[in-house]
Amino acid sequence: MRDLSDPLSEQLKVSEIVPIRLVMGSGATRPEYRTAGAAGMDLCASEDVELAPLERKLVPTGLRVAIPCGFEGQVRPRSGLALRHGLGMVNAPGTIDSDYRGEIGLILVNWGTETVRLARGDRIAQLVIAPVAKADWVVGQSLDPTDRGEGGFGSTGA
Repeated sequence: MRDLSDPLSEQLKVSEIVPIRLVMGSGATRPEYRTAGAAGMDLCASEDVELAPLERKLVPTGLRVAIPCGFEGQVRPRSGLALRHGLGMVNAPGTIDSDYRGEIGLILVNWGTETVRLARGDRIAQLVIAPVAKADWVVGQSLDPTDRGEGGFGSTGA
């Protein structure tokens, strides 16, 4: 049973520290966790970029990584940019596989009504390192029944 007098941050521990090799190119900023409880590290633009309304663009980070086998990098948009500027990622979350060695690039889109200007070093996304489970398909003629069954979109309520 959890002792409610202690803050949760003192009771919960990081499950694993994963060493990741990093190569930084021109204009790159080292990814960092901004707070002790942050799940994601900030990724920054390695050059100035401008996005007109409804424009999408591949934004470079200048970073290349070697994520260990059994893990992936999940690239996610930053909520503050979405709220303030309507900036998002077309393929959110993006995946960085353990065998990819190219530069990390982010496909950003401006859903807003004004042009968005990003400067080199601006935080533009988050990188979360997560374990990966591999599937072993077991082919059969039927699936185990559930209360939901085949109910699809909206079938569980709102």
